[in-house]
Amino acid sequence: MTTADISTRESRPSSNHCIDLAGTRWPLYKIEALAVGFVLFVIAGAVTQSMQVAVLTAATAAVITWWARRVYYSRTT
Repeated sequence: MTTADISTRESRPSSNHCIDLAGTRWPLYKIEALAVGFVLFVIAGAVTQSMQVAVLTAATAAVITWWARRVYYSRTT
């Protein structure tokens, strides 16, 4: 016999930590991660003048920021 379990827990982020962009709710941690990644991309690109270093630095910082802030916001709600 097959059964389906339906979770009653809401998986959407809290509205306290969301920003409305073009009619779509964006969790704040995503915007923060994109901003950190962009800033570090520009800085690393200007300092090293190497696209490989700039992209890898920005991607690493964005992923770390994304997960760290996501955990932070999930614990504060």
